[in-house]
Amino acid sequence: MSIDVITEYIDSYGYIILFICLFFGIVGVPAPEESLLFLTGILIRHQHLAMSSALIYSELGAFIGMLTAYSCGKYLGKPFVNRYGKYVGLTKERWSGIESRYKVNGHKAITFGFYLPGVRQISPYFAGIAHFPFRSFILFSLIGSVIWTIPIILVGYYTAKVIYINPKYVPYFGLLLFVLFLAQLIVKKIRNRQIKT
Repeated sequence: MSIDVITEYIDSYGYIILFICLFFGIVGVPAPEESLLFLTGILIRHQHLAMSSALIYSELGAFIGMLTAYSCGKYLGKPFVNRYGKYVGLTKERWSGIESRYKVNGHKAITFGFYLPGVRQISPYFAGIAHFPFRSFILFSLIGSVIWTIPIILVGYYTAKVIYINPKYVPYFGLLLFVLFLAQLIVKKIRNRQIKT
């Protein structure tokens, strides 16, 4: 989805588009989440959006997306893993190991996983499948969604305050973040191989 289409939708339908895009992005439907948040900051700076409404709708979209994915994982995930997990090497023994590790470190994955594409989509499903305590999940996903949405919107806002950014180039920001994420994974893998040898 291009930035022109997103801005056109925002102009036509308002803040609900922020909610929908972030909700579906968290649930796992491809959406330009970081780019959208950055663009939101730029649009706030250029007075196309109000700061308070943009923050509320963005936060709610991410948070409710997390709750939905958690519920799907909790009620549909375990039978799915039991039935199809063996086809991807996820045996019952391996899954029980993942489950026990997730119960110990899940709070970190839920809170800080927002900054890692892929992790923020998988983490709530894993939390549901592993029966991570619901109250704790609500707390950590609320904190995580706040510390993910607000800073990226503010970066867009303050960047647009300092330099002019054409909204058409905002998708490249998301692409840059994804490339940096992949580069980090590759460097980490190379270092791990060097340590082993």
